[in-house]
Amino acid sequence: MYEFEFARPETVADAVQALSEEDAQALGGGQTLIPTLKQRLAMPSTLVSLGGIAEIRGICQTDDGKLAIGGATTHAEVAEGAAAYPALAALAGQIGDPAVRNRGTIGGSLANNDPAACYPAAALASGATIVTNAREIAADDYFQGMFTTALEEGEIITEVRFPVAEAANYQKFLQPASRFAMVGVFVAKFADGVRVAVTGASEEGVFRWREAEAALSGAFSADAISGLSVEAEGMIGDIHGTKDYRAHLVTVMTKRAVAAAG
Repeated sequence: MYEFEFARPETVADAVQALSEEDAQALGGGQTLIPTLKQRLAMPSTLVSLGGIAEIRGICQTDDGKLAIGGATTHAEVAEGAAAYPALAALAGQIGDPAVRNRGTIGGSLANNDPAACYPAAALASGATIVTNAREIAADDYFQGMFTTALEEGEIITEVRFPVAEAANYQKFLQPASRFAMVGVFVAKFADGVRVAVTGASEEGVFRWREAEAALSGAFSADAISGLSVEAEGMIGDIHGTKDYRAHLVTVMTKRAVAAAG
């Protein structure tokens, strides 16, 4: 590690001000950033902790029935408090281990956009809205590639608004050591159709499997996607699984999610 300043603002306005300083970086739960600092892959002059900002923590339902979750809400709090959206609560309960779930935050996960993280699949499949201190961003516009999002420098995720699906489920084939998803699929059925988002598989990060969406919108059954597959080209290939293996898992986990949801 190395020397840096540490700021703990109590309001979003103060956090935005602190992040305007040169080489300042936001700290959510620290589950990704702290190991990165230890390896000196990031060397900010100031860490701005978002954990003490009460206005961006908590869960409630909006007047139009969406589930609103503050950006500083921990995975454990989502697992316990998102009962209105059982598939999302179950997803949060599968993240990491108890230590990770009690420190990591939904805002931190979405801001980092790790290609194997779970929340991006939930947000994209649900058609969520990512709310920042400056604007609202539709999930379809927010995710822009591996570790890349629409967030501008110094922008803070204050809230994530999830439309609650009629039926939904998340299935994760996890890497046992890290408990990240080798492949994770979130399926969400709404009145106007089905959305399917895949994490852990693609070199481009989370993506929608639109061919499966079209088939499932016609018949919400695992049989509806029999014979469908994603191309192995562009999938992640590493010591844990080949490109072909991950492509195969996308179909397998989607079928499991549909069966569990339906």
